[in-house]
Amino acid sequence: MNRRLKAGLKAHMDPILSSFDRQFSLLDGRSRQLLAKIEDDRLFERPGDVASTLVPLSCGEYILRSAAMVEKTFGGITTRLWDDPFEWTLPEKLSTTAAVLAYLDEVEETRQKGFSFFTSDADLTRKMPAPEKLRTVHDILLDAIVTASHFQGRAFAIFQTISDQKLPRL
Repeated sequence: MNRRLKAGLKAHMDPILSSFDRQFSLLDGRSRQLLAKIEDDRLFERPGDVASTLVPLSCGEYILRSAAMVEKTFGGITTRLWDDPFEWTLPEKLSTTAAVLAYLDEVEETRQKGFSFFTSDADLTRKMPAPEKLRTVHDILLDAIVTASHFQGRAFAIFQTISDQKLPRL
């Protein structure tokens, strides 16, 4: 989809949908900024002696978990399949920054496809099975952005621990 068409679609979005769209877009952008600062050999590094006890995952794994939450949510909204993308987001499959960025591209495409299903803020009150019980689309999106942001925040914390670089501007 070209930029002008995307900008036109966003301009016509209701305020709550626009806000959700902006927050998911910012989430994606922050992950990309962080990835730009991480070398491939440090992407899945765990901090020092606390690696097995206090810090269960690496910066790369938390970025993947954040993106996977978005993919799961919009996959559920668009196809009603709430599959956890755990298997295809393992560090063994996405072992480089370039591979993680390619995955983020796929997630962003899925997210944009999901947003195309919405025509107004009224759609946010619609209920759908997600996956075990009926929930409003608003609640589904809110839960996704909160959980994905939480995982991303952990990635930023790990980055601070393993690097002497400044964090990307949030």
